[in-house]
Amino acid sequence: MGSPFDQYYYDRFGNKIEMNNAEGSGKKKMEIADESVLSLLDHLKADDRFGMVIFSDYAFVVDPLTSVGDKDLAKLKKHILKIEEDGSTNMEAGMKKATRLLSRYQGADSSEYENRIIFLTDAMPNLGETGREDLAGYLEDNAARGIYTTFIGVGVDFNTELVNSITKISGANYYSVHSATEFKSRMDEEFDYMVTPLVFDLRLDLDANGYQIEKVYGSPEAEEATGQLMKVNTLFPSKAEEGQVKGGIVLVKLKKLSQDGSLALKVSYKDRSGVTDSDYAQVDIQERQSDFYQNTGIRKAVLLSRYADLLKDWTLDERKALVKGERVVLMPVVTMEQGIVVPVILGEWERQSAPLQVSEPYRKLFGVFGTYFQKERKTIGDDTLQQEESILDKLSNYKDSNRKDAGNNNEGEGIWELLFPQK
Repeated sequence: MGSPFDQYYYDRFGNKIEMNNAEGSGKKKMEIADESVLSLLDHLKADDRFGMVIFSDYAFVVDPLTSVGDKDLAKLKKHILKIEEDGSTNMEAGMKKATRLLSRYQGADSSEYENRIIFLTDAMPNLGETGREDLAGYLEDNAARGIYTTFIGVGVDFNTELVNSITKISGANYYSVHSATEFKSRMDEEFDYMVTPLVFDLRLDLDANGYQIEKVYGSPEAEEATGQLMKVNTLFPSKAEEGQVKGGIVLVKLKKLSQDGSLALKVSYKDRSGVTDSDYAQVDIQERQSDFYQNTGIRKAVLLSRYADLLKDWTLDERKALVKGERVVLMPVVTMEQGIVVPVILGEWERQSAPLQVSEPYRKLFGVFGTYFQKERKTIGDDTLQQEESILDKLSNYKDSNRKDAGNNNEGEGIWELLFPQK
């Protein structure tokens, strides 16, 4: 927590990496965390209760859990700003101490009150119980008693792998932010969305005799073989801006087996009081041209899923060639005849570090796909996609100055064979 917020110094292979962030303030993680807690305090009402615990080698109560209206906020804020990093990262000690503060309120009416630990950390524990199973045990016990946890990732080197595994527990969530501004916004403007779950144990299932589920995007716990498209232990709301909500989308790639175009969707969930509810919808898929999109949101989801699949295919091909001491020359996974295939993801322990390289077949593929991506980005009207477009430009080794306007010519000839291969 003593390192700068906008720099990444260490990975598990011992590489030292300096990240230059134009927005970076140069402040330490702890300084940003302290200031963000002040933003949180300004968001609380007088009858809300607030308590604060800090942890390093051990955990200490900085402020007892009492009503905000009974606190001297000016004095408390000055005290918080003086907190500095020290010692190791004992997440276990912090969890235990915070749990004790909330334990006397565990019987509170869940329809009226929310008992939640907001855990600000870089999630790199090095003292106490550090395993994901050990940390998850505390969260499970707390959730059973109505005490939930939100993890806020501090800094660009936030360990999302550890936190993602332990926040699959009921009522838990996490946010990994990559700039000081985004971090403060999360703790202030989006505070209510962050700590107020809508439903629990959400399940979305699909039943379709005429189709086979080939891949589910946007739902890491989906089970294609059983028809389960989505499983979310806790669903939180998202902030709406100008009538639009920035959130996730579940995209399903289906393989047609017969002319039966009917399918059924069923959703089930529990509300905050533990009451179970469900709904059912029948859908008939009509024959459409391959590039039909019902709206720009779906079009963007399809574009990004193809982008992600292409990058995964590339990394798998390059790694395979690296292990064999060969180059990707003639037979990459992705070809104009085969199209962009659904990548086969290796197991956790099969993933290894590899040097960055782009073989000639993929440089050409990135060039073709980059043209398509630019055209789609303009059609969708989302300039935030320019960051992915920039990556494709770099991987394909051609400059914007050498590229014609994709919206006014046929430079992307061959892209439909790549996206929709004739099999």
